[in-house]
Amino acid sequence: MTKSIFIDGAAGTTGLEIADRLAGRAEFTLVTLDDYKRKDPAAKREALNDADFVILCLPDDAAKEAVAMTTSSSTRIIDASTAYRVDPDWTYGFAEYRTDQRERIASARLASNPGCYPTGFLGLIAPLVAAGLLPADWPYTVNAVSGYSGGGKALIQRFEGEGVDIGYRSYGLDLAHKHVPEMQTHAGLTLAPIFAPAVVRAFRGMIVEVPLPLSAMTGAASADALRAALAAHYAGSPVVTVHIEAAPNELLMHADQAPSDRLDLYVLASPDGSQVRLLAMLDNLGKGASGAALQNLNIMAGLDETAGLRL
Repeated sequence: MTKSIFIDGAAGTTGLEIADRLAGRAEFTLVTLDDYKRKDPAAKREALNDADFVILCLPDDAAKEAVAMTTSSSTRIIDASTAYRVDPDWTYGFAEYRTDQRERIASARLASNPGCYPTGFLGLIAPLVAAGLLPADWPYTVNAVSGYSGGGKALIQRFEGEGVDIGYRSYGLDLAHKHVPEMQTHAGLTLAPIFAPAVVRAFRGMIVEVPLPLSAMTGAASADALRAALAAHYAGSPVVTVHIEAAPNELLMHADQAPSDRLDLYVLASPDGSQVRLLAMLDNLGKGASGAALQNLNIMAGLDETAGLRL
C-alpha cells in the first residue's frame, strides 16, 4: 500500500535531497504545499495530520511547533533537527549503533534523525563502550572536518556566492556545540567529549576522528581487539564497513565528493599499539542527514532499509 509523506522544510538542503530521492519511489506519495499554503497554519496542520509519515527538516523551534501541531496518533514522524535527539520519548534513528536499535526504529512513532558528526563519533565509540572495551569515564576528544553544505544555506552562500576565500573554518569555539549532548548521551559517557569541528572547501563529505592514548587509559582494550569488536558489531551491515586491511597512507575528502550513504570506519594504531586513531568517513548529507532519514523511513515502513540508498 502506498504511504503518504509530508516533508516540512522541503526547501532546505536536507529536505530537497530527501524529496529528490523519494521522487519515483512507487511506495510513497509526496504531499506538497505551495508557497502560500506553506505559510498557512491550517493547511500545514492538515498536511501534518493526514500524512502517514512526516519528515521534519526544520530548525529546532520550528520542529517543536510542528510536532505540537501533529495530534494524529497514526502520523509517524522523523525529525532531522536537534530538538529530540536526547529525548527519551523519541527513538534515536541510528539503526546500526547498538543492538536491537533497528527493531526500536521499526516500531517507533517518533524517531530522531542523528546528527552528522555524532553519526561518525557514535559509530566508532558507542559499541566499544557498551562492550566494556573503552571506558565510559574517559575525556574523549573529537576532531572533525565537514563539507560546507552542512552549515545550510547561509554557509553555502558564504563559500559559493560571496567569493570569500575560506579554505578552513574552525567553529564551536565556545565548547558548547549542540551535538555534544547527543554524543555523550548515546555513547553512555559520564563526561562530555571535547568537540573540535571545522568546515573545509568541499561541498559534502566528512571525517570524524577520535584519538586514543591506549597506554594511558585504564581498562582499554588493544587496537586489534577494538578493530575486531567493531568488525563483529557491524558484520553483515550493508551500510557500515569496518576496514581491517593494512592502514592506508592517507584518507582523502575530495572537493567534488560523490554522494554516499555509507559509513566507513578505521582503527589505525601506532607500531607499538600504545596509540590509536579511530576514524569515520561519511557524507554529511548522506548517512549524516538525508540518507539516514531515508533509511529510517524504509525501516519504519517495513521496506528494504537500503531501498534508494547510495551504497
